[in-house]
Amino acid sequence: MIMSIDLKSLKFDENGLIPAIVQDDQTGNVLMLAYMNQEALQKTLETKETWFYSRSRQELWNKGATSGNKQTVKRISIDCDQDTILLQVNPQGPACHTGETTCFYTKIFEEEASIREVVQEVAEEIRVRKDNPVEGSYTTYLFREGLDKVLKKVGEESTEVVIGAKNHDKEEVTNELADLVYHSLVMMEILDVTIEDVKTVLRKRRPRKEVLRHD
Repeated sequence: MIMSIDLKSLKFDENGLIPAIVQDDQTGNVLMLAYMNQEALQKTLETKETWFYSRSRQELWNKGATSGNKQTVKRISIDCDQDTILLQVNPQGPACHTGETTCFYTKIFEEEASIREVVQEVAEEIRVRKDNPVEGSYTTYLFREGLDKVLKKVGEESTEVVIGAKNHDKEEVTNELADLVYHSLVMMEILDVTIEDVKTVLRKRRPRKEVLRHD
């Protein structure tokens, strides 16, 4: 069901601004925090590109208009209090003026490294290894042997997963699934299939949730 919402119902502050959090639609990384007034939000909705209001310059600005690092808007949400906006985007380059992917690149606490992006990180390492072979690297070996070798490994690891599952061995299944994912990623690189391609198919198979439409 699609509903409508009056943008004036949003809770802009005394200066007519509302905080806007920008998130990478693919990775989930929070890219930046900026501010919008009603005009910036309206232009964002119309152009499907992020527009913000600069508090220092007191003017609208289109992200990437100068740098080329535009952000294509995929969806916009508001929080339960209607005083904060979340924009999920496909970035065309770094979000930060320093050249960093995200403005939040300085860590002040980290108990352990996040595992959220580990699959994408492994996929990127595989791609780099394909373009830059290293003697003694197992990934380089697989690329040198070619698709048939990789497919054989995918089949072997799939069988190992089944055996582990039949044995109700969680540790074995977990390890074999990791091996299967790795070899599948190598196969995907050879066939030019991306993680995003797979996610797109999965998304299409899921029912859509309600979307609020602006008036």
